[in-house]
Formats: sequence, structure tokens, C-alpha cells
Amino acid sequence: MQVRIFDTPEQLSKEAARIVAAQIRRKPNSVLGFPTGSTPLSMYAELVRLHEEEGLDFSGVINFNMDEYVGLTEYHEYMRQNLVSKVNIDERNVHIPDGLAENLDAICEEYEVKIRQAGGIDLQVCGIGINAHIAFNEPGTPFDSVTHVVELMDETLTRNFGNAKTAPTQYAITIGLKTIMDARSILLLAIGQDKAEAIRNAIEGPVTEAVPASILQRHKHVTVLLDQAAAAKLSC
Repeated sequence: MQVRIFDTPEQLSKEAARIVAAQIRRKPNSVLGFPTGSTPLSMYAELVRLHEEEGLDFSGVINFNMDEYVGLTEYHEYMRQNLVSKVNIDERNVHIPDGLAENLDAICEEYEVKIRQAGGIDLQVCGIGINAHIAFNEPGTPFDSVTHVVELMDETLTRNFGNAKTAPTQYAITIGLKTIMDARSILLLAIGQDKAEAIRNAIEGPVTEAVPASILQRHKHVTVLLDQAAAAKLSC
């Protein structure tokens, strides 16, 4: 695991975009796993700039998003606004779990099949939750999990919707921890002081299902990008 610490979130985001761009240039038909949330927003903005100003070509890229809320299309819209509508990616190659589907178990199984049919994920980009979840794999998720439906914890709902009791849904579809670990390389991003404890537990603590992101310690090709605040509780 390679850990790199940046003075500012902007520097981190530019480096994250550089790593993604290098993967695309090295393999134009790369299969990329993308996250949502606030952390990758500046990375996506930089990828759009690289497309517009430096000709970064997304035409062969295949994307699998990490998750989506059950009953909502929030992350479909997020990806459309922040990346898909602004680069030349083929929308047929943009895959996001269907949270509106009637048969969610079938959707989960189909998602795993599509990833395998695409040849597996070349580069999986991850954020991390304050409870060290990656994708929506909450604490206690089995390490051998694949794409599945998860009941979200109150702390996740409160952070994402402001109030767990009034959240529009309590469930999400998420790729599993095994799905993440099957990626050829992984890029973990964390910004802000509220992620510092999760980062410390994930990087320096024991590998345990109580800290989902700790499984990344077992992957051979993980790069962790942190700003100073997110790195504040690391021992070195």
C-alpha cells in the first residue's frame, strides 16, 4: 500500500485525476470503477478539463459505479452532471446499479456478470465513510461479499441526508468487498478531518470486518491519497 499526503484537497484531486488519466491513456478501453459523494467531485472536474483541453479520450472507457440508493436515481444524476455529459464516454458503457428495479437480487447478480463480461475492473476508485465503509459496505459486511442490497446505518443516512429518520430510503445496492478487491488496482481518496479516524483504522489497524476499508491492506496494488487533515491521526 502506497500512502501519499497532500497539502491541499486540490492537489490531491489533480493527482487522482492524473492517475485515472494515465490508466486511460495506457489502456483506452479501461474498465473503471467510480465513486460518488463529495470527495471525488474535484477529480471529476479535473478529468473533464483534461478531456476538453488535452484531449483525454473516454470513448473506449467502460464505467461501473459503486452503488445507488434503493428507490432513487440520485447517483445516476450525479454521474450525468459531473462526468458523463461532459466527456465523450459512450453512455452504453456507463453502468450504475438500478435502484428502481423490482427484483433487486437479480440486478445485483446481473451487475456482477456485467463486470466479469467486461474483463474485470482495471482501476477502482474509492472514497471512505466516517465509519470506514467503502462503497456502501457498512461495518460487519463479510469480506467475501459481492454486489448486494445493504441496510444503511443511521450515521451514514444522517451524513448523506441530514436526518436518518426522514431519509427517503434506508437501503442501497452496492458492489461488495470482494468485488472491490478483485480490481487490478485500487485508488482510495480521503479529504477532511472527519475521515482521519477511519483512515487510521483502515491503514494502521487490524484487518477486520468491523472496519470494511481495512481489507485494502491485503491488496497488492493500492494507492491512498490523503490531504493533511485526513492524514492527521496516522502514526507516521
